Amino acid sequence: MAKQAAVEKSVAKTSVVKKSAVKMSVVDQAAEVATQIAAAIGGDEAAFARLAQRYGRELHVHCYRMLASFDEAEDAVQETLLNAWRALDGFDGSMLFRAWLYRIATNVCLDQLRRNARRLAKMQSLAEVPWLQPYPDRMLDEAAPIDQQPDAVAVDRETIELAFLAAMQLLPPRQRAAFIVRDVLGWPADQTAGLLGTSVAAANSALQRARTTMQQNLATSRGEWSAPTLSTQDRQLLEQFIDAHERGDAVAAIAISAQDIRITMPPYPYLFDGIDAMRTLLERAFGDQREGDWRLLPTAANRLPAAASYLRRFGDSRYRAFKLDVLRPRGPVIAEVTTFGPGLFAAFGLPEVLPEAA
Repeated sequence: MAKQAAVEKSVAKTSVVKKSAVKMSVVDQAAEVATQIAAAIGGDEAAFARLAQRYGRELHVHCYRMLASFDEAEDAVQETLLNAWRALDGFDGSMLFRAWLYRIATNVCLDQLRRNARRLAKMQSLAEVPWLQPYPDRMLDEAAPIDQQPDAVAVDRETIELAFLAAMQLLPPRQRAAFIVRDVLGWPADQTAGLLGTSVAAANSALQRARTTMQQNLATSRGEWSAPTLSTQDRQLLEQFIDAHERGDAVAAIAISAQDIRITMPPYPYLFDGIDAMRTLLERAFGDQREGDWRLLPTAANRLPAAASYLRRFGDSRYRAFKLDVLRPRGPVIAEVTTFGPGLFAAFGLPEVLPEAA
């Protein structure tokens, strides 16, 4: 129980750790990590906590890619670190410590996927992925590579976009793991095979099948997802979206929307296709029968522009967290809106209630 308490404490710290302002050379970092590993193997809980802080966020992103759920990824990382702490005595240095953690995390996710037996046979829209959750960009930035962390996993738009994650839910668990490790993380074939506990030939076969499925289920315009940060046009589109919704201007909201706009609301199975369907939603939100007035805050999720909506119901004096809209731009218009509940507002650094002056 002491080990479990130590790990849980280190995991709690991981979620609030900020990147160090002190620049270190790659050699210095490697030496520091080696020292921490040796100390942790010797039972030093503080040393293990520092390792958890160092690798916790990128492990969380990895588990999120496997599971497509922010909350489930949190649980998977806690289990990963607990398993790592328990197994430290058996770490013999035959692989990099980071790779060892990834192997544990991947197996945790594979076990979880086998337990829930959750996989799509086909997918027409995000409405068919009720477990899908957004991932805050501010946390993705913690896992992105910086000069003093050259081994950290890159997080670009293509490999974290909601459509990409949803398509991966069509893959059997081991194919999904092979695809993520090889095509997203860029690991070589032998390391991928080692992580999966299989032969290189079997790992390559799983990868090829996964690639075929992904190619069949992703849009051909994947190149437009490659930007690592929001463009000026994306930000302007988000500003227009916020302005239209705060003013309750349905005409303005429609003007910035594609004719074939698609709106989904995981975990609910609702699917609204096209402008006419969108008009029905806008009438409900802005019309005479609306529940109240809106205030929106800009944010970003999965490398896409997003808006956090707060509703002040009639008779109430406060704007309260209501929903999160993640926008997929297509040039100057919005091609898709994925609406989530307010459950992850804290992870986005967003308040539950806006100040009186907002």
